[in-house]
Amino acid sequence: MSILLGFMLRKPHMQRPLRKIAHSRVGLSSLVVLVFFVVIGVTDSIHFKDTESQTQDVISLLDYFAKPLINRSEKTYSAPFSAYQYSKENITHADGRSEWGYPRLQHGGAHLDNPEQQKARDIALKVLTALLRSCGVLLLAFLLVVWVFRRQSIKYLQVPSINMALLTCAVLFTVFYTLGYLSTFYHVLGTDKVGEDVFYQAIKSIRTGLVIGSLTTLIMLPLAILFGILAGFFRGWVDDAIQFIYTTLNSIPGVLLIAASILMVQVYMANHAEDFNSLLVRSDMRLLFLCLILGVTSWTGLCRLLRAETLKLREMEYVQAATALGVSRSTILWRHILPNVMHIVLISVVLDFSSLVLAEAVLSYINIGVDPTTYSWGNMINGARLEMARDPIVWWSLTASFVFMFTLVLAANLFADTVRNAFDPRRADHD
Repeated sequence: MSILLGFMLRKPHMQRPLRKIAHSRVGLSSLVVLVFFVVIGVTDSIHFKDTESQTQDVISLLDYFAKPLINRSEKTYSAPFSAYQYSKENITHADGRSEWGYPRLQHGGAHLDNPEQQKARDIALKVLTALLRSCGVLLLAFLLVVWVFRRQSIKYLQVPSINMALLTCAVLFTVFYTLGYLSTFYHVLGTDKVGEDVFYQAIKSIRTGLVIGSLTTLIMLPLAILFGILAGFFRGWVDDAIQFIYTTLNSIPGVLLIAASILMVQVYMANHAEDFNSLLVRSDMRLLFLCLILGVTSWTGLCRLLRAETLKLREMEYVQAATALGVSRSTILWRHILPNVMHIVLISVVLDFSSLVLAEAVLSYINIGVDPTTYSWGNMINGARLEMARDPIVWWSLTASFVFMFTLVLAANLFADTVRNAFDPRRADHD
């Protein structure tokens, strides 16, 4: 990705839309949200052995910082900020007396003697404490940024888009710091059926969504760019062969192809159990194979766009002149065709990212997505669908997955709209 960005920055016709993106308040703010999610995903991708535990399990850097959430599991469901279990049980008191009621949680609100009277005031005080701490950190960070900008004679703080991006950073830091601080005392998003913290599940699912979106894109891009440009430039039998390939792929129902592929992977892992004796290895294998299948089946749309654009570019005067002067075809493809289709590639990448994140949720909902042991928003929705019929209803798992997925997809779509508008040649004359 850094090579692609450096390639674009050297092209004059790419610098104008990139500057336009940098001056878009909505685009830059949504990019900050995406980068924030990426940082969490990268933190969850750094694994090492936990030498502090007796079993020395392999954990991620995110798991290391989230140990208070992992170690504070309950027996079963509990509502957000609740100090009691969500379902009634037979409670036996110290004096031998038993009653049918809601037992106290082991960790959530355990510091309260009388939750009914103390909880509201306690939550308000802890929110205020978290806000004051986060404001102090943000103030120090702001003073450091101003000092660096003045020392370097940079006037970026006068640009509205930069101010909006900094404000977005401040809001994200404040919200997540407050939730993290409250999570050491309460289950801010409740717990699931086995008592695991839902806030921890939602954060862990970020990595799965990002891997599905980014890795699938990396698999899709080479196929789409190669076949699309070759089909449009050479035409003839090359074009016919490539069209036959992607037409055949499009004729196969995608859900059935993914289901058949996942079933094959499961059969292979069952027949070679000695090579997949870890749940982490099995879940990562299924995740990577799902990305591979999605990448193989989703490159056809971009390939068609690149083929159509290449058919137009090969008839342009500068390409015809290069051909008449005896320039090799490979040089024409590299210097004249590829740079002039990169705007379509960039627009398609940012547009397809959100659709791939949603695709994982849909596939996991029908049990042909990632492994059930993998943290993902689709698995959270799949696990919560049966609990929607309970009385009283268990709503927080579905709500948490929806909010996190909605935030990521909305930020990706807003950034995609900014990129599309910046690279739209019809808008260049109005700027």
